[in-house]
Amino acid sequence: MKAAELRQKNIAELEGLLEEKRARIARLRFDLEGGKTKNLKEYRQIKLDIARVKTLLSEGMSADKN
Repeated sequence: MKAAELRQKNIAELEGLLEEKRARIARLRFDLEGGKTKNLKEYRQIKLDIARVKTLLSEGMSADKN
């Protein structure tokens, strides 16, 4: 996901998306260990998406304080 798309979402949607991405990465990690998949590109992309969402959430929380 692009950061511009994520910025249009509210905090509740971002938190839901974060949980969804975390669940997906857990399944991917399990599949990678079991040899069921070799798609490292998707794993990396999900990690980047998680980082983007966490960054936006922290920006949103700091903006609420100011």
